[in-house]
Amino acid sequence: MNINRYSIIILLAAVAPWAYADLPRPLDVVALDFEPRVDGDLAEWQGLKPYLISISPAIENDSKNRTGTIQVELRVGIHGDRLQVAARWPDDAPDTDFRPWQWRNNKYRRSKVRDDMFALRFAMAGDYNRSMIADADYVVDVWVWSAGRSNKIGKATDYKHTISLDWIENVAEYTTDAGNTVYIDRDKDEGNIGYRRFKPGKEKTASRIPSIETDEPATGSIADVTATGRWRDGHWELEMQRLLDTGHADDARLFGGLEILGQIAVFNKAGSKHKSISEPLLFRIAD
Repeated sequence: MNINRYSIIILLAAVAPWAYADLPRPLDVVALDFEPRVDGDLAEWQGLKPYLISISPAIENDSKNRTGTIQVELRVGIHGDRLQVAARWPDDAPDTDFRPWQWRNNKYRRSKVRDDMFALRFAMAGDYNRSMIADADYVVDVWVWSAGRSNKIGKATDYKHTISLDWIENVAEYTTDAGNTVYIDRDKDEGNIGYRRFKPGKEKTASRIPSIETDEPATGSIADVTATGRWRDGHWELEMQRLLDTGHADDARLFGGLEILGQIAVFNKAGSKHKSISEPLLFRIAD
């Protein structure tokens, strides 16, 4: 999706409160002179100055948002045929459990505890919007790293999200500010995700049991994004990597010279709508 500047002005007018109110913030995706190891250690990135990206709650006055308004240090580059991403953001504690089983009242029950997450999305088609609950029709490629799930296998889970004002069967439905119904299809890419939910037996073996276990190796389009995060000194440090062009129809095709809209989001032990997001960003990929 090669987007020219005129299209961007029409698309995002009065949306992005950056240096120019009618333009998304540009981020240069530069050629790197080193190959990141994708191990969650950002020491090798220190020679590249990060972009400081402000994020804030996606929903105003959201009591379930624990991230708040923070700054994410974001670095993006290309090495060979791969897009490389490094992100660092403050978090007072690593939340690495996803709804673990807890023994209560003589049986195991799923808790509501959630893990930390980071998401990156790129425009694929339609009228890109900063919000999923909007009067708009568009498609995005979404990479979701989760501290208690995908991080176990060194991956981010790859999705294609379709946001539409036209009816889609068996998907989430929301009402927009204008009173319209928007349908959101959070479809996982094809392949094996690499982990699965675990259900304990009826007998007590421990007071708390993880609900996620590793499965067969992640394969297919859902496993396109390599990702590893580490928590240290009050921050998450995350690295992600993907082929510029995976050859899969459910992935955004990236290439030198492309300018593509996208966003980042952070979830602090929260899911669904309870995240903090950036305004739209314009990723300008080096030739």
